[in-house]
Amino acid sequence: MQAARGASLTSDAAPHQGRSKAVLVLGIALVAWLVDTGTKIYAERELAGRDPVELLGPLLRLNLTRNPGAAFSTGSSVTPLISVFAAVAFVVALWFAFRVRDRIWAWAFGLLVAGIAGNLTDRLFREPGPLRGHVVDFLELPHWPVFNIADVCINVAAGLIVLQSLRGIGISGRRHDGAEHAQEPAR
Repeated sequence: MQAARGASLTSDAAPHQGRSKAVLVLGIALVAWLVDTGTKIYAERELAGRDPVELLGPLLRLNLTRNPGAAFSTGSSVTPLISVFAAVAFVVALWFAFRVRDRIWAWAFGLLVAGIAGNLTDRLFREPGPLRGHVVDFLELPHWPVFNIADVCINVAAGLIVLQSLRGIGISGRRHDGAEHAQEPAR
């Protein structure tokens, strides 16, 4: 049996590759979560009680808000339910993250875990209390709801997931284009 081009003939590489991708996922998640948390602390300290600050003219403003709901402030009356859903999503994302064998998928899940963790941290530790905390948002584009770095991470992750799915590449790093299921013609 001949191995595919670039594939290892031994099984020793697979566990090592999995560990290295898990480290990459967790490293990306930790750094992005720290950036999200740090920018929220900075925004609360510097923007509280102030009018919006133009950062790039009218294109990007800093405008401190607190969001009790989900995307676009929907579901403000069910914040505890949103918090529980976020906790479940965090666990599911981590479960998938430890199965990733592809660098782009590792980035996707690292950013996804960071984004979920960033907003979940707010829901758990900010006022008005655990599972009811309001998410700190401070980035504002014209004609778009105010958002934060965690939201950016989630959206970039979604884009990477869509990209890899369209390319037919699974979290294993293998292409799933149906070719491996094609039958050989009868002789």
